[in-house]
Amino acid sequence: MAFFLGIDTSTTGSKALLIDESGAVVAAASSPHTLHTPRPLWSEQDPHEWWRAVGASIHQVLESAGAAGERIEAVGLTGQMHGLVLLDGAGSVLRPAILWNDQRTQAQCDDIHATIGREKFIRITGNVALTGFTAPKILWVKENEPEVYAKARHVLLPKDYVRYRLTGEYAMDKADGAGTVLFDLKLRDWSGELLAALGIDRAWMPPTFEGPECTGYITEETAALTGLKAGTPVVAGGGDQAAQAVGVGAIEPGIVGLTVGTSGVVFASTPSALIEPEGRLHAFCHAVPGLWHFMGVMLSAAGSLQWYRDTLAAGMDFDDLLTEAATAPANSDGLLFLPYLSGERTPHPDPLARGAFIGLTLRHNRAHMTRAVLEGVSFGLKDSFTLIQNAGLGAITQVRVSGGGTKGALWRQILASVLEAQLVTVNTIEGAAYGAALLAGVGAGAWADVPSACKACIQITGVTRPEPAQAAAYRQAYPLFQSLYPALKTTFTRLG
Repeated sequence: MAFFLGIDTSTTGSKALLIDESGAVVAAASSPHTLHTPRPLWSEQDPHEWWRAVGASIHQVLESAGAAGERIEAVGLTGQMHGLVLLDGAGSVLRPAILWNDQRTQAQCDDIHATIGREKFIRITGNVALTGFTAPKILWVKENEPEVYAKARHVLLPKDYVRYRLTGEYAMDKADGAGTVLFDLKLRDWSGELLAALGIDRAWMPPTFEGPECTGYITEETAALTGLKAGTPVVAGGGDQAAQAVGVGAIEPGIVGLTVGTSGVVFASTPSALIEPEGRLHAFCHAVPGLWHFMGVMLSAAGSLQWYRDTLAAGMDFDDLLTEAATAPANSDGLLFLPYLSGERTPHPDPLARGAFIGLTLRHNRAHMTRAVLEGVSFGLKDSFTLIQNAGLGAITQVRVSGGGTKGALWRQILASVLEAQLVTVNTIEGAAYGAALLAGVGAGAWADVPSACKACIQITGVTRPEPAQAAAYRQAYPLFQSLYPALKTTFTRLG
């Protein structure tokens, strides 16, 4: 039996996932990464650590499965989006990678809009320039580390550095390429106009490929280090959110993917290069050939609950905390929570946005506060959901949920009632790594195309429908939630 390997280089660790020809997960292994914050708002990692973690995870997954590397037909890659890896002409790393959640580049974002024109930039890329994206990071290095910039010859994203170490090839998938905001969204390739205007050498940008396309082959050196077979094809894969959508089957119009992890993502596939005129939604190429997608991102989704538990209910089990929260009524007796603990992206691209409890009274207890956190995150996700509904996609028939935040029945019920949509869970819970493995299988010919792979491997396992009384309460509370950020924005700015 043949196997397909998905590798996910995330912020917290590198995961290797092995599936068979039926799409069943055979084995999985993960090795952690270290996150460095050398200054406030900075977020960096050492690319060499990714490579060490990938090697360890591959060894573990092969050993766990009892599989020889010769049985792996293809490898697919995914990972954290928007990061910047700079290499010199010899392929050596020039500085620590600047990650997706790094916030140091607001001045460069402003410069990009001033140079290109904000509306024109949106028309070309489908996005506004935000601090998390790759393009302003390149300009930051140019302005602040000219000695590094002078040596730069290659721009890669995190998973594509792993690809380089696996294959010796410089390459990138089109989904992640679009996430650099140096792509012409409609053309699905680098924008010569943007690169020239920003003074970035076109030769630095790697060739781009559709998700299931082969980008190179495992080298003899890599084979000796990992146990994989030399010559094994490595497909393009996709950024973590595009691969996640493949992994849960959210690849058709009308089916929306909702991921509630540390961050929260609302994801909708589109049949053409649609944009949200104000740039409040991200518009990128998909890992599925011929598709694009909208994406709304909140920076602190389940991360808000993690912070709340660690800070105000230290040592308490999450299950016990949520059981207690279920005793509070919908809308938490008028208590609202703003989930902007790490700033925000959608629909408020503001690194200075802050979290807050609004409406606290003597009648509120811990159950109210916990439920308010769940509801506040759900309202924040509804902001993205509503933008997608109004972006010309037609009816949303189903929301496919994933991520640790959706494991509890209470939060799924709140989300269904806030969104007023049917939520479904699926049998594939391995997320982006699973999507990368499916893309590898398509590239190897196990399935004719990505939709065929999803249809064969992904099944619905549960349904959560809106509860009418809850939905009515949340329909009244949501406009109040929407009014809070505009009212507090000036205060957030003054707090710095």
